[in-house]
Amino acid sequence: MTMDWSQERLLVYSPHPDDETLGCGGLMNKAKRAGAEVYVQFITVGDTADQSPKGFSTAQERHTEIKRASEHFHWDDWHMALPGDAHHLRLDGIPRVDLAQLVEQESPLSIARLRPTVVLIPHRTSYNQDHQATAEAVHTALRPSNNRLRHHPRLVMAYEEAADQWRTEPVEAPNLIVELEEEDLLTKLQGMELYGSQSHEHPHTRSELTLRSLAVLRGMQAGVALGEGYHVLRHLA
Repeated sequence: MTMDWSQERLLVYSPHPDDETLGCGGLMNKAKRAGAEVYVQFITVGDTADQSPKGFSTAQERHTEIKRASEHFHWDDWHMALPGDAHHLRLDGIPRVDLAQLVEQESPLSIARLRPTVVLIPHRTSYNQDHQATAEAVHTALRPSNNRLRHHPRLVMAYEEAADQWRTEPVEAPNLIVELEEEDLLTKLQGMELYGSQSHEHPHTRSELTLRSLAVLRGMQAGVALGEGYHVLRHLA
């Protein structure tokens, strides 16, 4: 499959700030270099006890990180759907119909309003409940129907994160590799550094070495130097 990214409008669903960079930071940069439009729909963020140096990150800090990442990647726009502690790490408590309606119609970056050509979502096998809820909601919002009545993006893919497929049952390997240039990977790594509350030293799933190693592995599997792996959910040629 050969893509002319210059003609595409990408909509990335990121359960939390940094997921978009971890999962498809290289593709976002590759697409923007070609002239594509890139939009990021964040779902939720709140105050969080975490493994940052001070052991805690606030929603305000993470909004500041989003703004830095947005400028770094040159996103055309971004939106936070459900800010606050009531939703952060609790998306599995929201009825799927409500999340799907937000994705499909209600958000300023909804499918109906933005009419993206490419949609990127987290993988549904993630151990994180917010990732699962987001993936399932977008899956529902993009259900098959008459494309004269509802917008159907031509390409829908699930991105991977280093530890998200940590499961007891087997998970299929990505069935599409997007080749990256070194500058795409560097932009991704620099973008992750801007999420200072979430980046870590190795060994960690969000370390620079982990992200580079995964890019080398996926590239090798396609016979190129660097790559990002995706699961294609829909491709209309």
